[in-house]
Amino acid sequence: MREFMELLEAIRGRRSVRAFKPQDVPKAIVEQLIDAARHAPSAGNLQPWEFIIVRQPDVKRRLAEAARQAFVEEAPVVIVVCADENRAAMGYGSRGKTLYCIQDTAAATQNILLMAYSLGLGTCWVGAFNEDEARRILKLPTGIRPVAIIPVGYPAKTPTPSSRRPLSQIIRHDSF
Repeated sequence: MREFMELLEAIRGRRSVRAFKPQDVPKAIVEQLIDAARHAPSAGNLQPWEFIIVRQPDVKRRLAEAARQAFVEEAPVVIVVCADENRAAMGYGSRGKTLYCIQDTAAATQNILLMAYSLGLGTCWVGAFNEDEARRILKLPTGIRPVAIIPVGYPAKTPTPSSRRPLSQIIRHDSF
C-alpha cells in the first residue's frame, strides 16, 4: 500500500477512472474511504449522509443502467453516497433538506475520491443517473436521497490530465 501523499499532489493527480482491474478492494480499505468521508465538514455537524457499499454484480449492473454508464458495473466496489434529507432538515428546515445535505454529501464524496487516490485506487464521481431508479434498486426509504455513485477499484489505465481554466479567468476580486 502506498504511503499517504501530500494533499496538493492528490488534488492535482486524481483523475476520473472508468476502467478497472478485476482485483478486489478489501473491506478494510473501503472502510478507510468511508472513514475519510465521515470527517468531511457538514452544516451544524449534522453529518446527513449514508454510504451504501455495493458488491453484488446484479445491483452494480442495475446501477450502471440507471446511470447509462457501463463502467460502473466493472468496478469491484460501488459506493453510493446518500443524503439524509430529514436529518438535515432537523437543524435547518427546507434549506437543510434541499441544499445543505447536498453540499455536505459533496464534501464527503470528495474526501472519498482523494483518499482512494492516495491509496492507489481509481474512482469516478457519477452524478448523472436516474435518481428514482437508483432509489428503487437500493430500496431507499423516503428522505434518503442518492446523490453520487462512486465506482471504486484499481485502475486499469490512468487518464491523462484534463485542462483547467487559468486562475485569471475564475477569480473575481471585490472591486466591483
